[in-house]
Amino acid sequence: MVTVSELVTRMLKGDRQALARLISRVEEDNPDVPHVIRQIKGHLGKAYVLGVTGIPGGGKSTLVDKLTSLLREKGFSVGIIAIDPSSPFSGGALLGDRIRMQEHYLDEGVFIRSMSTRGAHGGLPHSARSVTKLLDASGKDFIILETAGVGQTELDIMKIADTILVVLTPEVGDSIQALKAGLLEIADIFVVNKADRPGAEKLARNLQSMARPQVAKAGWEVPVLIAQALNNIGLDELWSEIEKHRHLQQETGGLNARRSGQRLQEFIEHVKLGLEAAFEGHIRSDKRISEYMRKVEQEGEDPLVAASEVLRDRKVLEEWIRKLVRG
Repeated sequence: MVTVSELVTRMLKGDRQALARLISRVEEDNPDVPHVIRQIKGHLGKAYVLGVTGIPGGGKSTLVDKLTSLLREKGFSVGIIAIDPSSPFSGGALLGDRIRMQEHYLDEGVFIRSMSTRGAHGGLPHSARSVTKLLDASGKDFIILETAGVGQTELDIMKIADTILVVLTPEVGDSIQALKAGLLEIADIFVVNKADRPGAEKLARNLQSMARPQVAKAGWEVPVLIAQALNNIGLDELWSEIEKHRHLQQETGGLNARRSGQRLQEFIEHVKLGLEAAFEGHIRSDKRISEYMRKVEQEGEDPLVAASEVLRDRKVLEEWIRKLVRG
């Protein structure tokens, strides 16, 4: 039986099968994942991560496909993480490995993995970070992370990507103000795709006016590009802006600051998730809490009121903490 350490060694030497098996372990939340991440620590930080997000039907997958071809022409290796909505039955990626990217599957310089959101509300599963690290350690120059396309709640992309592309289409023009409070603030580059449709120029002008207030804050004037990814129109301009943003961040220290913030956020979230899982078990098994649970479920007791009473009971909290420490 191949050990995890052997899989890591093989992956670092370019073994695609070993990489795929390690990604599966991450998706399954295997207990040995922290050991894997420790082993690859010295091989991280070389890949540049592009996040591609936006509205459903905006042509994100086509854009990723064409951008991958452009990167390969320039000699870069590429890892693609395509996030799909979870199947309501299996919990797996609903679309599976993207058929529309099939031309890249025989390319040894491209590795594609579909992942399901697994109910995550921010557009990305928690395991996406670790999968990104595996692709980085495997030697990929660029990693493209495409979100599921569930709308303006897809803000988790900020926690992983070095440059974020927000892809919109002319049809969103009438509802652009509704998007402003969410998806638009995270953009490093706007792409108005399917620009052969009416309203593209108007949408681009609206986006430019909305992007200007971010200039003083970030030192980067967010560009608004018009493209037809399906016809390879606008791809060279997009690559030029990606390179400008990458070089600006590297020269100003913004990239290190961005990644440091992402690491801190990831640490906090992992601790919260671990505590949440542990405490939930104690809550459901604690007889002192069962009465509160009964009142909430059967007698209509307000959950907030009941929870506040539990949290004021120091004896209960201290007992949970002791159980947590004992494991």
